[in-house]
Amino acid sequence: MPRAGQRKKVRFRKSRSQKTRTSIDFDIVRKIGLALPGVQASSAYGSVALKVNGKLLACEATNRSAEPGSLVVRVNPEDRAQLIAEAPDVYYVTDHYVPYSAVLVRLPRVNSDVLRDLLHMAHRFVTRNAPLLSPKGKH
Repeated sequence: MPRAGQRKKVRFRKSRSQKTRTSIDFDIVRKIGLALPGVQASSAYGSVALKVNGKLLACEATNRSAEPGSLVVRVNPEDRAQLIAEAPDVYYVTDHYVPYSAVLVRLPRVNSDVLRDLLHMAHRFVTRNAPLLSPKGKH
C-alpha cells in the first residue's frame, strides 16, 4: 500500500485469449462503473457516459478519430503514457484526445478485471483535486 503522497504503481493484467474472454460492451462498463461510489449513468457528447459528482469518468468515444468500439476513460497523463507503453494494442490516443486527461480503450481487447482496475483508476483521478487538462475555452 502506498504511503501518503505516493502514487500506487499501475499494473494491469494482459487480457486472456479470445476464447476465454466475454465481449465487453458499454452495458458491462456501466455495470462495473455504477458499483463505484457516487457514479451515475449520464450522457456526454451525445453518447452514454458515466459521471461522478458531475465530472466525466468514462464514455463511448464519439469523435471520428477514435476506432469503433472504443471507450474514453479519464486518467492522469502519466498513467496514460504508462498504459499505452505497456499495451499499445489495447490503449491509444488520437490527436483529438491528446489535450485531454483521458485514454482510449479498445473494449474488445480487455476483460472485465482489466476494465474494473481501469475504472477504479479513473475514479481515483476524477475524485481527487487535480487540475484537469482540457483545451482552452472548452469544458
